[in-house]
Amino acid sequence: MIKVKFYGTGGQGIVTAGKVLSQAVSLYEGKYAITVPAYGHERRGAPVNTSIIIDSEPVLVNSFVYEPDYVMVLDPGVLIHKVDVGAGIHKDSVLVLNAVDPGIVEKFRGFGFKTIYCADGTGIALHHIGLPIPNGSMLGVLAAAGLVSIDSIEKALIDSFGQKAGEKNAKAARECYENHQKV
Repeated sequence: MIKVKFYGTGGQGIVTAGKVLSQAVSLYEGKYAITVPAYGHERRGAPVNTSIIIDSEPVLVNSFVYEPDYVMVLDPGVLIHKVDVGAGIHKDSVLVLNAVDPGIVEKFRGFGFKTIYCADGTGIALHHIGLPIPNGSMLGVLAAAGLVSIDSIEKALIDSFGQKAGEKNAKAARECYENHQKV
């Protein structure tokens, strides 16, 4: 069982990213997945998180993730809201971070993640889809971290967003996949 937690703020597509990841592993990798969103105040800019559980067996648990193997942060600003993105991590937990600024990356290193994969997901999303919504682009970095294949992510993005928007998001995911940093 692989436990994943996504953190960000309302309007970044956190819940959608969880659904796309679940679709990618379920439809294209022959695994099972469940997504459990936590909306909070349900407004743009408020902290949001989503839990995803992936397994080769049917997932019979329907709960939040409390001990994540992978954590993805779409908005480093969640720290301002006192969100503890390191809650429950273990010695092998991996962080996927939407930031390349060394100062920001260093703040997140303090949580104790084994490895950090990072990219400018927002900038790449702006380039490809014309909006600062990094959910699709950062799924490419999650693929680079080894959780899912980039091909599965691209197919699931096209399925989820339709041909035109899906292809743009798939290109953003591929660019992040190819241009991430591992620290």
